[in-house]
Amino acid sequence: MKTKQDIINAISDVEHPAIAYSLIDLGIVKDITLEDNKARVTFAFPFANIPIAEQLVNSIYDRVYHLGLDFEYAIVQMNEAEKQKFMKMETDGWKQKS
Repeated sequence: MKTKQDIINAISDVEHPAIAYSLIDLGIVKDITLEDNKARVTFAFPFANIPIAEQLVNSIYDRVYHLGLDFEYAIVQMNEAEKQKFMKMETDGWKQKS
């Protein structure tokens, strides 16, 4: 039987494609619940209509699927404090620095 910690361990190194931090560290993976064989992941984005939202969701789905779990997700918008933390980390960890 898988645990929430198994999921966290499986996704902890999934990085944002443009920011050198994991989706967990950035606050994009906001919450994980596990009931029976179903993982439900809540994603928090700083703004609506993030162009790479599907890519980010799929990067987590792949890891959860390989654990043998069903996957559901929800998307919410970050609150102001979460958004400010994300924006600072984005600036600090941006991979395309010139």
